[in-house]
Amino acid sequence: MFTPSITSLISSKAKIGSNVFIGPNVYIEDDVEIGDGCSIGPNAAIYNGARIGNNVKIFQGASISNNPQDLKYAGEEAYFYVGDGTTIREFATLHKGTKETGYSRIGKNCLLMAYAHVAHDCVIGDNVILANSVQIGGHVHIEDYVIVGGTTPIHQFSLIGQHAMIGGGFRVIADVPPYVLAGGEPLRYMGLNIIGLRRRGFKAEQIENLKKAYSILFGKELNLSMAKQKVTEQFPGDEGVKNILDFLAKSKRGTIKR
Repeated sequence: MFTPSITSLISSKAKIGSNVFIGPNVYIEDDVEIGDGCSIGPNAAIYNGARIGNNVKIFQGASISNNPQDLKYAGEEAYFYVGDGTTIREFATLHKGTKETGYSRIGKNCLLMAYAHVAHDCVIGDNVILANSVQIGGHVHIEDYVIVGGTTPIHQFSLIGQHAMIGGGFRVIADVPPYVLAGGEPLRYMGLNIIGLRRRGFKAEQIENLKKAYSILFGKELNLSMAKQKVTEQFPGDEGVKNILDFLAKSKRGTIKR
């Protein structure tokens, strides 16, 4: 059973799990699925295509799975997935996919602070934190354990690698590789996210290898192809370094510089 407010407008076709609290003036359309143990604050709107996991907290005025702000969108069927344990704070706006991919997705245990925006066809990994008013353009991919500081705009089609941290108020107009601290204008590599890596159990040797790999990749002595070859040879079998190289291989927009 779920507990709706008498002032909410909830479609009888929506699939809502057990122990779900729904506050006043909530709007829920037909093609919506909400898992167990969720709470939905007042004046939230959940549109067709929303697929919300278990134990998700949605605060007042948030909008989930609304139509994309994309002129090519023609009403095609699309979805927005929210993973278990994620928190969506006040007035966040999350838009479903377009025919390009058919969905947008946020992973498990994420925190989207007030006024965050996730546009169409985005994929956000697990344990990601988007601070207040982060604005994400379409087709952005953000890997696991990323933290993005407040009021940061992220250009469409950008990639942000796992365990990266981006300072607040800076524009992301190039891809951000894994494990790094990024800041400045234009956005650039400011070193490793050492505190974050330590908190997540990275060992000193792993961190040192990542630091050395980036000193080669961002150095001036070698071009990027030669630097990647040197890193490959110097750190065989290092999973973290391999993640960096894999990220660089799939980056199409170019990465931030030192």
